[in-house]
Amino acid sequence: MNILLDTHIAIWAMVDDNRLNQKARDLILDSGNNIYYSSLSVLEVNLKTKSRHNNLTFSTEEFNDMCLNSGYIHLPLKAEHIIGANCLEWIGEGMEHQDPFDRMLLAQAIEEKMHFMTSDSKIPNFKQRCVISV
Repeated sequence: MNILLDTHIAIWAMVDDNRLNQKARDLILDSGNNIYYSSLSVLEVNLKTKSRHNNLTFSTEEFNDMCLNSGYIHLPLKAEHIIGANCLEWIGEGMEHQDPFDRMLLAQAIEEKMHFMTSDSKIPNFKQRCVISV
């Protein structure tokens, strides 16, 4: 299975955060799965490291190196991914999820025919079967 990690899942996996549940750990460690991280996650970490409310203990470069050293596969951003983010259908109640990183990561997974692993409770409210909620 090809799995694209949401940024927070990749971070939790890198720092062995206890918020990463056993289901997520098992899927990430399963040698039969290809685990991907996105250029968008690198950008998101970069923005977080520059924020005053940052609790990251590593730099953008270190995040990228940790992903590669963990055997994760880099997924570059394509124009098709950005365009796909505009086509997501919201089926949830209330205001649609507006986080551009989450929308584009989900669109990347859809375009590349991957599963998208997240713990974001709003993501399943998009009409997509590729979401792995952990």
